[in-house]
Amino acid sequence: MTDLLRPELLELLRQIDTPTLSNAIEGFKVRDRTEGYLGSEIRCLFPDLGTMLGYAFTLEADSTTPGAVPARDVWFQLWEMLARAPKPAVLVMKDVGPNPAKGCHFGEVMATTARRLGAVGLVTDGSVRDLREAEGLGFHYFAAGAVCSHGNATFRRIGVPVEVSGTTITPGDVIHADLNGVLVIPHAVAERLPDAVEQVRQRERRLMDYVNSPEFDVERLRDIFTH
Repeated sequence: MTDLLRPELLELLRQIDTPTLSNAIEGFKVRDRTEGYLGSEIRCLFPDLGTMLGYAFTLEADSTTPGAVPARDVWFQLWEMLARAPKPAVLVMKDVGPNPAKGCHFGEVMATTARRLGAVGLVTDGSVRDLREAEGLGFHYFAAGAVCSHGNATFRRIGVPVEVSGTTITPGDVIHADLNGVLVIPHAVAERLPDAVEQVRQRERRLMDYVNSPEFDVERLRDIFTH
């Protein structure tokens, strides 16, 4: 069972930009600084939608294996499991097909259905389509890009840990993302993040005030960073 965050905490975290949260998490030393976020190959396709925040709903997808059209049973399994998943949900989809560059896993119909079942967006190392329609729904796309065809789409496994952009994401992980990228928030420190974020902001404000002041000097800047 996923440990759910308080609604008030979710709303506070939604108001914070993803890089500042990343900096705040570093202070707790719960993971290496090179872990817990996705790379630039996972693009924010709708930056104007602002922050995406929710619990990871994980699955593996394949739309580039040739052959007969796959049976649809797995599609209904997907929707049944999403209906029962913690909300808000973020679909995190690993492309396991033979040609991920042509893999397409979401369009208008999928986005509309997922949204009706409590999902706010999608993170995938594959591709998507129907960009205008999905953005109009307010449904976030974080993906490698867009392709025009759904190919021979199906799902392989649902509700299993997946590795996307070198980061393992498990069902129920808290995903925070904006135009700067995608971040996994550790449950263990989530409650303490608002205070940590304020400390980060204060430190950065003092630093920026000094850099922009008439007294700015590189040697003094060195002192600020080393003390």
